[in-house]
Amino acid sequence: MPTFISAAQRLGTLSALALCLTPMPLLAQDQPDEQENTEQEEATDAAPIPLVPGEPTWDSFHGQLNAQKYSPLDQINADNVGELEKVWEVHTGDVADGSGELPATVWSATPVFANDTLYIGTPFYRILALDPASGEEKWSFDTQSSLEALTQPALKNRGVAYWEADDPVDGEACQKIVYMGTMDAQLFAVDADSGEPCTSFANNGVLDVNQWNDTHDKWPLSLLQPPTVVGDRLILGWAGMDWAYEQAPPGSVFALNARTGELEWTFQALPDEIREQSGTANVWTHMSADEERGLVYLPVSSPSPNFWGGNRTEEVPLATSTTALDIETGDVVWSRQWVHHDIWDYDTVAAPTLMDITVDGEEVPALLQATKMGFLFVVNRETGEDIWPIEERPVPSGDGSVDGEVYAPTQPFPTKPAPLLDQSEKPNVWALADAVGFGECSALWEDLSYEGMYTPPTTQGEGALGYPITAGGVQWGGVAFDPESQTAIVNTSHIVQYLKLYNREAYEEADSGSGNESGFAPQEGAPYGIRLEIAQNWLGMPCWEPPFGELVALDMTSGDVKWRRPVGASQQYGFFMPESWGSPTIGGPAVTAGGIVFIGASMDAKVRAYSLETGEELWEDQLEAPSVSNPAVYEYNGREYVAFIGGGNTILKAQVGDQIAVYALPE
Repeated sequence: MPTFISAAQRLGTLSALALCLTPMPLLAQDQPDEQENTEQEEATDAAPIPLVPGEPTWDSFHGQLNAQKYSPLDQINADNVGELEKVWEVHTGDVADGSGELPATVWSATPVFANDTLYIGTPFYRILALDPASGEEKWSFDTQSSLEALTQPALKNRGVAYWEADDPVDGEACQKIVYMGTMDAQLFAVDADSGEPCTSFANNGVLDVNQWNDTHDKWPLSLLQPPTVVGDRLILGWAGMDWAYEQAPPGSVFALNARTGELEWTFQALPDEIREQSGTANVWTHMSADEERGLVYLPVSSPSPNFWGGNRTEEVPLATSTTALDIETGDVVWSRQWVHHDIWDYDTVAAPTLMDITVDGEEVPALLQATKMGFLFVVNRETGEDIWPIEERPVPSGDGSVDGEVYAPTQPFPTKPAPLLDQSEKPNVWALADAVGFGECSALWEDLSYEGMYTPPTTQGEGALGYPITAGGVQWGGVAFDPESQTAIVNTSHIVQYLKLYNREAYEEADSGSGNESGFAPQEGAPYGIRLEIAQNWLGMPCWEPPFGELVALDMTSGDVKWRRPVGASQQYGFFMPESWGSPTIGGPAVTAGGIVFIGASMDAKVRAYSLETGEELWEDQLEAPSVSNPAVYEYNGREYVAFIGGGNTILKAQVGDQIAVYALPE
């Protein structure tokens, strides 16, 4: 039976599947960070008010707190979207390719439209306030943060958060505030109208979040993701280093007063005894919330170390979960663990999408949680109970080569929707890559263990094949939802990796360094280091069959697929591969009442519009770098705009940018 916990926690992630002349870099998430049934408490006393379709603003990371990434605007529709033109663009200057003194930039910011302004955070930790119709700068604010890659392989930023008072005081500053965090754990609050620091917030407008980093202080609690604003609170998670340590800062989420920065409550995902010997199980991505029900939903990551769990053989029920907290107190109302004893780095990477759906004639307040495994779990967002059955099924138990490890006998599998990737059998070797590699792919397949989904890590041979492991099916971009047709839209990547564990002596001998989130990683303090690689031939061609990325539409009244198609194109040195092969993706989609799905995310640095009804591609344009972020859709002075960030991610492709590109129909 699925487990509930009742009350009283990388990528980016997809790899450059470049069918090209250089090896692909490994795509991994941004942050590395069985249980027993208990009685279910009532979720909340709040009245069950349905979610209201979105306003024509885009004032948070996923558009709205429900993470639907939905706009009710329909000026742009399937009949005219082909006429879209770029109406303005801005180059921020905040970009580095890693060849100089600065680390490379990874820019995944969602433009935030609020207060008749487009607010954007940059990877140099500046905030820009732009005119939404022209791109003209209203003001800018420089945090003066140190441009050092303290916890990540690059300078990363996912943008800003916006808050405004329900009862603004005339003439007082900071009745509307823009927030942005930095890699060195400083949270800045500035007046949304002027760009001046809010001196009433924390220490003259700056909060040192690292003051709460009091256990295994191996790194600063990096604030790469903007806080989630719920009413007058900021719900704040943090990011850290991938695969580096056995003991690490333990997962914590902080609720702050939006006006003052005062700490109101703290949530800890790990039990006290596990906190001392493990770490992480943090929330490094955005969260969603149902204000009417008084709940905030946390996508919680895996504990440390990521690929060996001998230090945490006890139950850690809130790790790799979706956990619903009472917004007022931080108490757990319900929790569902999606991976028991996670030894695959299967962080819950995306804010769950909240939706009201009709199933078997009954209106249901639902929550859809997408995962790296390519699973889509659908539960009642009030109680955490299944909407379609989620079954505990037996999984492999390991080959005895890993000392101290334990293995969960079962894992949760959704019955609907069906998995986005078929993990029932070892993926087919791609004949073209195998021929070019003179049988190299076939030989690798023979030397990799695979027993289906949840094949455990091993020290034997070349290791264990994972489809996927950490590169995952769905990443932090999450799922978009059209409430009118009750259609969910999700992009997913098909990536095969393989993982091998090395005992400490063998690791020291084998370690030849690592690239951008690939190769060897120490898991310092644990008895095993790791090597994690993309399965490819000597030319960097993927060893498994395409497509390498898809866009999928799901009927949420039945859980069935409406359509699916390859998305984007793999590309290198200016050459585009057939779009039927698709591309791995970083970033997510947006959907509109005009029946359009907007998405960038692909390796070819194009942005596209698809028909929500059929999946047909209706429009595209070329940016200077991959748009590895969520687009924003907004209306200003009666005109509908779509904004994309062309920032790039060196994990996907060695092409970075500083472009903000905004589109509209001709006047």
